[in-house]
Amino acid sequence: MTAEDLPEADRASGAPHPRDSRQVLGQESAVSDFLAAAQAGRMHHGWLLTGPRGTGKATLAWSMAKWLLSGGGSDRLDVDPEAPVVRRIRALSEPRLLLVRRPVDEKSGRLRAEITVDEVRRLQSFFHMSAAEGGHRVAIIDAADEMNMAAANALLKQLEEPPRDATLILIAHQPGRLLPTIRSRCRELRLHPLGPENMGRILGDLGIDGDAERLGALAGGSAGEAVRLAAQDGLSVYASIVRLFVDFPRMDRRAAASLAEIAAARPGAEGDPFDLVVTLLDRFLTRAARTGLLGAPLPEAAPGEAEVLSRISPDQRAAQLWAGAQAELSARARAGRAVNLDPSALVMDMLIGLANQPAA
Repeated sequence: MTAEDLPEADRASGAPHPRDSRQVLGQESAVSDFLAAAQAGRMHHGWLLTGPRGTGKATLAWSMAKWLLSGGGSDRLDVDPEAPVVRRIRALSEPRLLLVRRPVDEKSGRLRAEITVDEVRRLQSFFHMSAAEGGHRVAIIDAADEMNMAAANALLKQLEEPPRDATLILIAHQPGRLLPTIRSRCRELRLHPLGPENMGRILGDLGIDGDAERLGALAGGSAGEAVRLAAQDGLSVYASIVRLFVDFPRMDRRAAASLAEIAAARPGAEGDPFDLVVTLLDRFLTRAARTGLLGAPLPEAAPGEAEVLSRISPDQRAAQLWAGAQAELSARARAGRAVNLDPSALVMDMLIGLANQPAA
């Protein structure tokens, strides 16, 4: 396996790596806060980028690194993509930049489940050796909430005694998993779900045009999630889930079995089919619960979705029932995977449970 073939823990399937992105879309507040701090001489040594997955945290982190290592000073975060330092950053050959992420297991060729302490310890030698190079140094940790406890403690030492002319950028999808002492030593930039216009621009740039509106609705403002759904034909799977509820509480067992078969397929480069099916079932139930409180969400994520949701969840009582079903489904999925139940049987069990859900 060559270096080009190795999986990258911080890259979404089907999308270019965030270091190749030229601009940050839809996160003007976070960009403005960072530039204002830098230009006012209040550059913090540690930055914590938080928010839902796929909203541009990694893109912002790499844009900050490019800006800092290009000398800063500009009132815009955009940097010439052909500048030598930017080209080195994109090639991971810039000596003043260090990327810390989950490593690849040399024996299996697969990504490790956590960022290990050895990866974080590289920071010490990096900051020590790169100091001789002069200029600013930047380290990106993606994602910081994937560190094990030993790695987190090693990072905390770096934050407690920050090196001069250096910036640590931490990306966290679940910041609550970080040590409170790590969070307290960083300045947080919170990113938010992307709006339809920016979602459309991002998906269009990736060649995903025809279904951008529905993908955006189903992905909840996460461009990364929309790309994953597109790669796994998620809109088609979600449409089949909606059709299952057309005659609720009656459910077509043959159609349910077909959905269960999809979940039983082998995981591939695009992702895990079981995870896709469970995620989309969870999303359908969440949208059903929301419909009972606020009305059917628009735009629709599948043909006829609004009509189905409005019928099965017409009021607050129904919303509570579907919210409870969503919590129960999530618990069943976790319990089933913990004991390695057959994915097809597990999904079928979930669907039977939903079919027995009391009608509104």
